[in-house]
Amino acid sequence: MNHCGTKELHTNRLILRKFRLEDGDAMYQNWASDDHVTRFLTWPTHPNADVTRMLLGYWVKNYEKQDYYNWGIELKETGELIGNISVVQINEEISAATLGYCMGRKWWGKGIMPEAGKAVIRYLFEEAGFNRIAATHDKNNPNSGRVMQKIGMRYEGTLRAAGKNNQGVVDEVWYGVLKDEY
Repeated sequence: MNHCGTKELHTNRLILRKFRLEDGDAMYQNWASDDHVTRFLTWPTHPNADVTRMLLGYWVKNYEKQDYYNWGIELKETGELIGNISVVQINEEISAATLGYCMGRKWWGKGIMPEAGKAVIRYLFEEAGFNRIAATHDKNNPNSGRVMQKIGMRYEGTLRAAGKNNQGVVDEVWYGVLKDEY
């Protein structure tokens, strides 16, 4: 593997970039404070922007690490920060990454997350040298599974009562893609 950290990526509509401390208000307002966005996530809705700013401080510090991959999703047209996509787990032995993502409700259903996901997958395979990229979603959140399909992942299976999120213990649905399938 060739860990190269979070580098800025561009798509037709998006800039995927490192978070900055001044992103706190946008992150809080656009997704971190919304119970609908966090419903199926593993972290709770932020009660205030101070919590968001504290998290951003941690994220920004982690950009020093070459094996840290966490992008803010910014709309090119408006410069608005609307979500994030990141590697939430790395298995060095098999060159595998697990992705996680979320985005403000206002932008759901517009093909934005698949556009971001394809750019991240391309980067992780071509630049960072990963061989496998996977993602999981709560069985009760099939929209997330559709994103995984749109970015080229295949359904791999459902693990019963294998995960925990804001809904409690849940069935995890797994998708993945290998470098040679990409």
